[in-house]
Order: sequence, then C-alpha cells, then structure tokens
Amino acid sequence: MKTILALAVTSLLAAGTAAAAGDPDRLGADLTPMGAIKAGNADGSIPAWSGGITVPPAGYRKGGPLADPFAGEKPVATVTGANLAAYEALLPAGQVAMLKRFPTYRVEVYPSHRSCSATPAVYDGTKRNATQARLTANGKGLADGTLGIPFPMAANGLEMFWNHRLRPRGGFMFRRFFALAAVSSTGDYRLTKLRDEGVNHLMGPGRRAPGDVTGLAGLGNIWITYMAVTTAPARLSGQITLVYDNIDDDVGPRQAWQYNPGTRRVLRAPELAFDAPGTNADGLATIDQFDMMNGSPERYDFKHLGDREAIIGYNAYQAKLMPYKELLTKGHINPAALRYEKHRVHVVEASLKEGARHIYARRTFFQDEDSWGFVAATLYDTRGNLWRFQEAPVVNAYDVPFCGPALEISHDLQADRYLASQMTNEEKMPDWDAKLNPDDFTPDALRALGTR
Repeated sequence: MKTILALAVTSLLAAGTAAAAGDPDRLGADLTPMGAIKAGNADGSIPAWSGGITVPPAGYRKGGPLADPFAGEKPVATVTGANLAAYEALLPAGQVAMLKRFPTYRVEVYPSHRSCSATPAVYDGTKRNATQARLTANGKGLADGTLGIPFPMAANGLEMFWNHRLRPRGGFMFRRFFALAAVSSTGDYRLTKLRDEGVNHLMGPGRRAPGDVTGLAGLGNIWITYMAVTTAPARLSGQITLVYDNIDDDVGPRQAWQYNPGTRRVLRAPELAFDAPGTNADGLATIDQFDMMNGSPERYDFKHLGDREAIIGYNAYQAKLMPYKELLTKGHINPAALRYEKHRVHVVEASLKEGARHIYARRTFFQDEDSWGFVAATLYDTRGNLWRFQEAPVVNAYDVPFCGPALEISHDLQADRYLASQMTNEEKMPDWDAKLNPDDFTPDALRALGTR
C-alpha cells in the first residue's frame, strides 16, 4: 500500500504530455476518447483507463440515488496536519492550508479508480472536434466545434479552460433539485433550496430540439439556456434567475434576467457575471465560481503550468448520500463523507489581466484529465494572499453517463466559513432527459412562472 502514495520525481510529468496537439487517431488508442493518457503510471498507483463505469453497480435503482460502487473499500492513507510533509507535493495549496488550519480536517485517500465514461455520441463528437474546433482570434469565443470536448489534445491553458466550460454534462434538457448552505465559523447554517433546469444546446446541437441545427452558427450565440428557481426558505421562494450563456464575447455578452416575487418585476441583470456576489452565497463565492469557474475568460490570462499526479476528490459518492446534519460540520465538510484518490491533473493558472478588475488576482486549478472538469482551485486576493479554496469532487453519474461534481465547496480561509452548494443528498433526483418547454425560458415567461 505504501507504493500507492509514494512520492517520486516521476510524479511530475512533462508539461503538455497529454495536451500536445497531434493525430486525432490517438483518441481511443494511446489516449482515451476524451484525450487523457490511457496508460496508468509507473508505480501502478494510477490505473490504466479501461472504459470507466459502463454498468450501474449492484444496489442502484433507476431514478434513485447513485449507489457507491466502492462502498466496501478502506482508506490506504489518511493525511492530517501531523503527516502533511509526506504528501504536500500531491495536494493543492489551498488544501495544504486547510490541513494546517483545522486539526479536525483530514484527507482520506483510497485506491484510485478511473471511473469516468461518456456516451458514444460524446466520444464521436470529441474526435470530430479534434480537427474542427477552434477559438476566435482573441480566444474569447469558440468559432467551431460542438458536442464533446472542444480540444481533447489541448495545447494551452486557454483551451483547457474552454474544455472545462463546455464539457458535456447530462443531456440536451435537464432538471435538477439541490440545496446550498453557508456554514458559519460556529457551524450554524440554514439551507436554501433551488430547482434549476435548462437546455444544453451544444449537446444536440439544437435550439429547441436535438439536431435542429447543424453547428454553432445556428445556436444564436447561446450554448446553454439556464434557469434557477429558489424554492426555500419561504422568504426567498419564487426568486428566478434566467441566463443565456454566450459562445463568443465578440458577438455578444452573456444575457441574464431576474424575477423578484416581491415586486413581480423582471429586470435585466448584466451584473450576473465575474465577481458579482454569488446568488444565495452569503458573500462566500462570486457568480463565476459556480461550476468552479464559468463565463467569459476575458479578464484572465490562462497558462498551462504542466501536468502532474495529485490527490483529488474522486468517486465521492458518500458525499451525496450523507444527511445534511452529518455532512455540514464546523469548519469544513465532514471528512468521512469525502473520498480522495491519486489521479493525473492539468495545472492551469488564471492571472488577472493588467487593467482588469476582479476580487481574485490569481486562480490555480487542478483539472481532472479524464473529465476535463476543474476539481480543485486555490484563489488569491489582490494582495497575493491565499484567500479561498474550492473543491468539486468527481462522481460518475453512470445512469447517463457523465462525470460531474458530487457537490461544490468554497472555503474562506480568512473567515473560517464555507459554502456547500449543489447538494442533492435529501432532494429529488435529477432528470437528465427532462421534457421542458423552451417557451418557458424567456424573460416574458418569468413572471408567470414565479406565480405558479
């Protein structure tokens, strides 16, 4: 077991090993269909990818919570502040700070499983994108490429950001139910509950139905139409946010509207971007921290710092199953709910451009090689001090399938508070093949939706 987490010089891979542009026929050969290195690592602590989870595990009931395929496994190591020195090189800087700050915090490390899988359509689309996808000249938009990972053999940090932003998730239309909680330094919290739903136009591609357009040009500069409705507590119930997220900044920016049930008015909300305070986040996250980082890349320069082996949140099914009263503990999420494994990551740094404004001057992301999702982020303030640490531990929603976050966590290390969001533990299960009416996703429809 000791070899599973052994530190070695070989744990740092040459920059661009899996990110160099090349022959698309490598996808599905020495690379996975999504562009990750298919082989395992030298000491066997990271296995080869063999297709991921393609059949739901025993105990899973269609429409019910995701059963944990690895529930019987035990940790092979536990990282604490006392033994941190032996593992520090494998952890993001924000997590190192967490281990130093909280005696009750620990990182339980399990055997690694490369469980991510996707649909054949996503694999086929990703292979097409390998030769067709391209960014606009200034990098602020996608000029070509649709379903799948845009740049499976990404050549730089900006392409890696776009892979995260536009990675496949769920189906063409989806509906989810989730909760979030801002947990105080004393461990107190109140749950806020939401229903969000939308149309992921790139998954079709389509504006109203899959396949009703053939490419980006037919999508009207909208890659996802998204609506979030607050359902609890009563004082917030009925608030609605509608977003048309854009494909190319030069064609037009993100469009957003909000409905306030108190005034029964629908107002444009151009401020719902960048470092505006996150909705229902109690000041613990910005709008662009949802999904780890979303929206336009225009305020940052992105750099690929290289690829490495790291301990990251993975196969964290228990984090979706534990009751909220056990999950949300003082200082941090209950460590028993989280599972960490060794995987390869792309390290991507976003540095604030000269003259641009944002409360985060620098963000360093660990990006999972198999899903292209940002799974950990260390955020620095304008003085260069470490401020916040984000996590989005991976699970395979094998009923679809796709890999996404079990939940999202944003720790404020200067205030000893944290925000836990996208929690589904005690909520209705998501519908990744929802039957939605596209006419409901318009500003004119928001008032009627708010009074239902």
